Amino acid sequence: MRTRRLSPEAAAVLDATWSRRTVLRGLLTAGAAVGAGSMLSACGMRGTRQSPDSCRSTDESADDPRLTISNWPLYIDVDENDESRRPTLDAFVASTGIDVTYQEDVNDNNEFFGKVRNQLSACQPVDRDIMVLTDWMAARMIRLGWVQKLDRSALPNVEANLLDSLRGRSWDPGTDYAVPWQTGLAGIAYNGTVAKEVRTVEELLTRPDLHGKVTCLSEMRDTMGLIMLSMGHDPADFTEDQFDEALTTLQVAVDSGQIRRFTGNDYAQELARGDIAACVGWSGDVIQLNFTDENIRFVTPESGVMLWSDNMQVPNRATHRANAQEWINYYYEPAVAAELAAYVNYICPVQGAQAEMEKIDPELAANPLIFPDESVLSTAKVFMALNEAQERIFEQKFQQVIGA
Repeated sequence: MRTRRLSPEAAAVLDATWSRRTVLRGLLTAGAAVGAGSMLSACGMRGTRQSPDSCRSTDESADDPRLTISNWPLYIDVDENDESRRPTLDAFVASTGIDVTYQEDVNDNNEFFGKVRNQLSACQPVDRDIMVLTDWMAARMIRLGWVQKLDRSALPNVEANLLDSLRGRSWDPGTDYAVPWQTGLAGIAYNGTVAKEVRTVEELLTRPDLHGKVTCLSEMRDTMGLIMLSMGHDPADFTEDQFDEALTTLQVAVDSGQIRRFTGNDYAQELARGDIAACVGWSGDVIQLNFTDENIRFVTPESGVMLWSDNMQVPNRATHRANAQEWINYYYEPAVAAELAAYVNYICPVQGAQAEMEKIDPELAANPLIFPDESVLSTAKVFMALNEAQERIFEQKFQQVIGA
């Protein structure tokens, strides 16, 4: 299999479109207004929550070898000589006899929530057996009781091979409701042609030579998580006072003009051109930019990085849970995980995949943005799970500072 390398021309086309990475992460400006207001209110409306007793699901997998999956675009391996083929998916179908309908219809977390909210809140099927959602939305689905509990005995590969850094997450401590598909880091990126190395968040927010040449992410969990880490606070377990202290630091950087603006992943083009010198960025973006310009680099701040994940979940009333668990378990075979990672180039959540990747592409196997070493993962934090009230309060405060 050929590993994916985006040419400059292809990268430009991708960045000019509504790409998966643009909408992947959290509540962007438009979504935040919904998330902090009417949508969160709706999440708390009487009758929206479900439980195994109030919403029972029947598994028909034994008599019906089918599986329907909703995932993000550009998130599975494709045969570059025949784009109708998806090698790992095709191998799954051949080995299990399960017929897979694979849909790339998750274009935005909030948008997808809107597609399925009415049905799931009323305990109605959504005609999907697996949906892949970013960690904060996956946590909301669990909080609302809209996803089925997984049978961990049917997931031996997950039990054996899930990265330690992705175990015990506060919103799903037992990995009972969500299994990572792919993951990534939020840290610092800089363009070495216009700036010297940036090692810390404090440098990013205060260094005079970076003044007016810095962008931060409009995703609260990543920007605020990194600032809290730099101040010695734990983004996985913090108080409102600690959040406010970090927010004050951000406000100072905004008021001083250090930060040019807040972005989605559109920072990538500006960083590539040298229009900005440094930013808060995502590892998946930077690895693609680095393929064409080695001066664009990703830095794990000395204080630590934020770890995010996109997660496989089985919604209520899905009728093929056992088939879904076969799929999840299959993608936690290290050889399969390596083949997938060689194409999508995000952090692989599967232990043992790096050794398998060496057989496919030794260069990618050595890439720390696909296989971070333990020194990086040990500093990685997953943002604390928020209840509805916290989500509303923190988002509103953050949006006020960034001017959204």
